[in-house]
Amino acid sequence: MTAQSFLSPSYQYRMTLEKRFPTLFSQPHAREWLLEKASDLASNTVSAYGHALVDYFRFCAIRAINPPDAKRTDVRAYVTDLKSRSKFGMPARRPGYVKSTTHDGFANATIRLRVTTVRLYYEYLIDEEVRTTNPIKIVKYKRGRGFNGNSRGMVERYEKDPWLPNETQWQALLNAASSECIRNRFMLALAYDTGVRRAELCALETGDIDPSQRLLHLRAKTTKSQRARQVPYSQATGELYAAYLQHRRRISRAPGPLFLSESRRNKGLPISFWTWSKVVKALGERAGLPLFTPHTLRHLRLTDLAQAGWKMAEIAALAGHVHPATTMIYVHISGRELSERFRQTLDSTLDWRQETMQTSLQ
Repeated sequence: MTAQSFLSPSYQYRMTLEKRFPTLFSQPHAREWLLEKASDLASNTVSAYGHALVDYFRFCAIRAINPPDAKRTDVRAYVTDLKSRSKFGMPARRPGYVKSTTHDGFANATIRLRVTTVRLYYEYLIDEEVRTTNPIKIVKYKRGRGFNGNSRGMVERYEKDPWLPNETQWQALLNAASSECIRNRFMLALAYDTGVRRAELCALETGDIDPSQRLLHLRAKTTKSQRARQVPYSQATGELYAAYLQHRRRISRAPGPLFLSESRRNKGLPISFWTWSKVVKALGERAGLPLFTPHTLRHLRLTDLAQAGWKMAEIAALAGHVHPATTMIYVHISGRELSERFRQTLDSTLDWRQETMQTSLQ
């Protein structure tokens, strides 16, 4: 055994965070804040918070701002910077640490995540009595008084409907996937059947699948909500699973991570969700569907279940949502389906009104 094997998992995780985010661990209070979050949240969430706060600290360094002393105008300048970063034009004011993006500014969800991270950091500083106010003020709604002319936060929230493939595009995707290796075909089918997140899919282990009941067991530590759940999968996906197990035995017979890399450099090691994202992106490009992403499968599955008549609470249980209201973000009914439902409702109302008129007036 190596010396590192005797270390506790929590200590090893702390060392991993320190290696990944040296900027935070060199800043007073930021180190303690991240470790506090690591004790309560999923590792992917902690990683997202870490990258967001590193980005904010780098912005502060460019502007000669001491993060614990930042003012509201400083945070507003950071938000403006997030909205204006561009891959094209390379404006002179663009900080040197900024990575290229494919459009002007980051996505609304990314900006909100980074602002939320900064707000939570300042809440921690207030709790530690480092400062007395939070530069990111959240305006609370008051009944009868609205928001007193103020917005709810520093960044407005808006949601745009994600792209979902139609029947023709779905068939094109399946045609492109037919030439993939058995691992990728099985992962694609399982991701759609169960609607699991990208990280949940890649974290599966050999003992997480019950082929006799066709159930997938998602362990609490691998889920975003830190709650275990079970989700079913179809018979067709079960057949792909059996074929993949035979293939996997030629790579490794050891239990553990279900999906293994087959590359020459990392053969036998568990694949990362970044690897799966690259597979999906390449698959979408071959099918002529550049908007296809791993999360598309989750959106599509939950939408299909809603159209099939599943209740929101049932879909929420499958998706692993703590609040069923969150599920509504993922369920997308097309305008054509709404028009059909409107027509059916209108027809039934007209029929009822006509019948009551005939009964009452004759």
